[in-house]
Amino acid sequence: MPVYEAHKGQVAYGFSVGILCLEYHLPFIPGDVGNASSYGFPVMFKEVRGASGDAVIVKQDAELASNFIEAAQWLVQQGCKAITSDCGYIGLHQDDVAAALEVPVFLSSLMQAPMVTRMLGPKRRLGIMVANGASVSDSFLDKVGITDRSRVYVQGLEHQPYFRKSILEESGTLDSDAVEAEVVETALDMQRENPDTGAILMECSDLPPYSAAVQRETRLPVFDWIGFINYVHQAVVRTPYKGFY
Repeated sequence: MPVYEAHKGQVAYGFSVGILCLEYHLPFIPGDVGNASSYGFPVMFKEVRGASGDAVIVKQDAELASNFIEAAQWLVQQGCKAITSDCGYIGLHQDDVAAALEVPVFLSSLMQAPMVTRMLGPKRRLGIMVANGASVSDSFLDKVGITDRSRVYVQGLEHQPYFRKSILEESGTLDSDAVEAEVVETALDMQRENPDTGAILMECSDLPPYSAAVQRETRLPVFDWIGFINYVHQAVVRTPYKGFY
């Protein structure tokens, strides 16, 4: 057996991915980034001081960068091998947090967009579903690496009444069937209005529970937060392949 060494300040061991969390009042169901049972490996959560939904999604307060760095550094101290978040709009702080750490940092699901558009043929576009379309500016897209906007389009969910009440306004309750119906309706509208849609990318960390329903109804590839986190986990925690020859 190998000899193990204790790390000063580390209170637990065996965590793969550290997740920076908003100060948010919402039940996180299985499949949500904020639910630990969504993963097949141990993750660690850390709430970021001052990072309310309003501050991050609406106001996009750049002054919160130091708070995100502090929380991310704590997660790394606890042994986390990569850092992500529970809100795609935290991608505003991607460069600052990545510069401060020595582990991989991926703070927005939207960072997948350049890769996905390369997968699609030149006549196909990527439809991006976000929690609040009004908060998606050119400067924000630049921060998450979407510099070529010709191959993507963005659709917000803020127009959906139950989604707005439960998630954006943080009512504290969640009817998953009601959210699923609105998410699927939005995806079908996206596909109908943009026949060149080749795939859908979910920005919001609350949307992965509905990815299967969206794929079933649109028959398109669907990319989301959980798939991205699984992808990075596999990169930072490699295990031997098992099989036979």
